[in-house]
Amino acid sequence: MSVPVAGLPRRLALSALAGAGRFCVLGSGATRWRGVSGGHRRGLADLQPKLVPPQGLKDSNSWLPKYRSERKSYITNPTLAATLVRILKEEAKSPDQLFLECNPGPGILTQALLESKAKVIALESNRTFLPHLESLREKMNGKLEVVYCDFFKMDPRNFGIVKPPIMISETLFQRLGIEAVPWSKDTPLRVVGIFPSKNEKKILWKLLYDLYSSTSIYSYGRVELNMFITEKEYEKLVADPRNPHLYQALSVLWQVACKIKLLHVEPWSSFGVYRHSGGQEKMKNKIPLAQTHKQVGENMCLIQLTPLQNLFTENLTSVNYDIFFHMLKQCFMKRNFRLMDHLQLLSPVNATAVLKEMGKHGDMKITDLYPQDFKQLFETIEGFKESCRWLFDDCMEEMIM
Repeated sequence: MSVPVAGLPRRLALSALAGAGRFCVLGSGATRWRGVSGGHRRGLADLQPKLVPPQGLKDSNSWLPKYRSERKSYITNPTLAATLVRILKEEAKSPDQLFLECNPGPGILTQALLESKAKVIALESNRTFLPHLESLREKMNGKLEVVYCDFFKMDPRNFGIVKPPIMISETLFQRLGIEAVPWSKDTPLRVVGIFPSKNEKKILWKLLYDLYSSTSIYSYGRVELNMFITEKEYEKLVADPRNPHLYQALSVLWQVACKIKLLHVEPWSSFGVYRHSGGQEKMKNKIPLAQTHKQVGENMCLIQLTPLQNLFTENLTSVNYDIFFHMLKQCFMKRNFRLMDHLQLLSPVNATAVLKEMGKHGDMKITDLYPQDFKQLFETIEGFKESCRWLFDDCMEEMIM
């Protein structure tokens, strides 16, 4: 099987899979494959399992904010903006790097980026801020583009008629003249912004699906994210067996897929919080009212997520990534099981042979495996030539139906 690159077709026929019969479906649900809708298929056997609930992302738009009045955090401090520009320029591989800024709001960071000679595409979802950003664009001689768009709602998994600020990345990028580059090349653009605090985990899961399936923004190459995230979620992203209470499937998937770098830490009080109407929240004890549900003094972490060139291999591809997701879900649902126990639950392949290939002991607890060990486990099982390499038991029925 060839290694996928950016631009791999989103919908793959069953014949594209690495051989028929790679699954054994146990229990009474052996005929559950029939009646599966062919629409919006992504990945293995075109089934699109609904993976990792409740941690993951269900096939709906329920993760999107329900109320237009939802408050958002913005960079409103010129000193902070200058600090961020300095950090981002230090990390840049070329002086004229293209930045895609998510929800710039009052445009404080936008202006600082432009003053550093960068090119900026501002994706703003609040119409209140558009006139100011458009005024700034007119002064920039082509260095700034402004689009009414919400980056975090881009490419909804199930969509009918799509209206701004929701957009399809292919349409947007074609309009902006952004071309796809091979996965082996440097990042085609850098995204900067703040993850909405109420939807951080769900957005992180959606981005994982897009990344591993080489769709949405990742169909254009190894797009680099430079995002502010709550300290709590950052700690989960970088957790490993040394932090067992934080370690989860989300940790493994992001660490396998990306180089994660902490660029900066900033207190919550440095950010401005605006209502949808454009009005700024009043401050109380230096903590935004919209964030009073958070621990006082909690920090925001600016992290850089750069997809790895070697993410995809012969045995982990944008075709079979969903099996990898399911394997991790199963492992972390039964955190105290031994590695040998999980091998017997996951695969009919000889467990002793898998352990020998990996150089691991069957008595070790599954959560003692590091992220790269999980990838090795998946690739080892996928590398065997048995006609059936994975066991799907009755617990998969709800995911497939």
